[in-house]
Amino acid sequence: MSVEKIIEKSKQSEASLIENPIKPSGKKLFLESYGCAMNFSDSEIIVSILSKEGFTTTKDFNEADVIFMNTCAIRDGAEMRVRKRLTDFKKVKKTNPDLIIGVLGCMAERLKSKLLEEEKLVDIVVGPDSYRSLPELIEIAESGQKAVNVLLSKEETYADIAPVRLDSNGVTAFISITRGCDNMCSFCVVPFTRGRERSRDPETILKEAQELYGDGYREVTLLGQNVDSYLWTGGGLKKENLSTEELNNATSFAQLLEKVAMVNPNLRVRFSTSHPKDMNDDVLHMVNKHENICNYIHLPVQSGNSRILGMMNRGYTREWYMERIEAIRRIIPGCAISTDSITGFCTETEEEHKDTLSLMEWVRYNFAYMYSYSERPKTLAERKYKDDVSEEVKKRRLQEIVALQQIHSGERTRAGLGKIHRVLAERISKKSSNELSGRNSQNTTVVFPKGNYKPGDYVNVLATDCTNATLIGVVVV
Repeated sequence: MSVEKIIEKSKQSEASLIENPIKPSGKKLFLESYGCAMNFSDSEIIVSILSKEGFTTTKDFNEADVIFMNTCAIRDGAEMRVRKRLTDFKKVKKTNPDLIIGVLGCMAERLKSKLLEEEKLVDIVVGPDSYRSLPELIEIAESGQKAVNVLLSKEETYADIAPVRLDSNGVTAFISITRGCDNMCSFCVVPFTRGRERSRDPETILKEAQELYGDGYREVTLLGQNVDSYLWTGGGLKKENLSTEELNNATSFAQLLEKVAMVNPNLRVRFSTSHPKDMNDDVLHMVNKHENICNYIHLPVQSGNSRILGMMNRGYTREWYMERIEAIRRIIPGCAISTDSITGFCTETEEEHKDTLSLMEWVRYNFAYMYSYSERPKTLAERKYKDDVSEEVKKRRLQEIVALQQIHSGERTRAGLGKIHRVLAERISKKSSNELSGRNSQNTTVVFPKGNYKPGDYVNVLATDCTNATLIGVVVV
């Protein structure tokens, strides 16, 4: 069956669901997710699609009829973990020949031939824009054929699908507002695995936020590869193709933030990820305007050196990034800031590495996600630059960055001592059933006595002690 016929059949199946009730198929799905928050959000869409076909989920892959891995291709380590896991699942298939194994998400397009033909590890390969076709692809695989759909879309946002909240605490949830990315950073595979950027209709985003609040959720995180470039025009047109009138009538990210914040003052709003070249003051003023938009911004720098940033095709300089940090500090006093950084990018010198360390010293981030450079196939960096920094040097530079960030994280956490924090309780603490754990507006974890409180409650906590990354306190009325 061709991909086009699969897509058409999936549309017909979706239409029939409106008239026919869902009947349990007796089939069980085991789903593992790897990588970023967007992947975990996608997994909730996948389960929603298959639950309409009667599938139920299981946490035991030994009893599953279908095993799916929703994968990440951003770094080599993630791919290696997926391959190892697939080998484990292949052993299970020897005792259960009817078992269907599939790779979904960002690894799918890049490694489809290897996984299907050379290594014979999977039966199904599906890209991030093709999840609607999963029921038909499973049907094909059950007949003994290999099934593939890795077509990228310029329109798909899954806006009409209500995600099934997986492993949910019932308090916090993700809402995807964009898909894909247009930035073409030289080290990144996302534009090749997730396609061009497109924004989701704000009315569907608001509807999802309202439904979540009605179901007891008290925090949503708006997700996108670059949330600041969100722009809903109603027709999918790019900003550069809009007339002045159309641009004035479009919904920007700042406007979307306000719409979601106004769903209810008790619904906290977070967002990720911001791009330094696109974050404007309108967004910062909106964060400051609404108390329920959290004072926390994730602003990946990747490198503190302008030459390396140019090679990375990030679209900004060290000086531009510092100006954005100053704007955040000025407009949102007390805002927490986190970052991503990559050490050992192609041709990076020792002095350029020190530029990253000095920028960290200047910003003093609350949190950071730190990695050494891992060359990814199809990227501009792989085609144009030589990966010429040794693994030994990469490892040493990464250790230096991690050590410095630990100092800064500790400082930022200790700065919260002696202060009262409004904490959204999210779950029972891992260390004690008599304690609750939640986060303050700045995204710092706070642990406090449970008392009569429960997840979903807002609690004022006086911080009296801390670890390097967690505040510990007592409830104050």
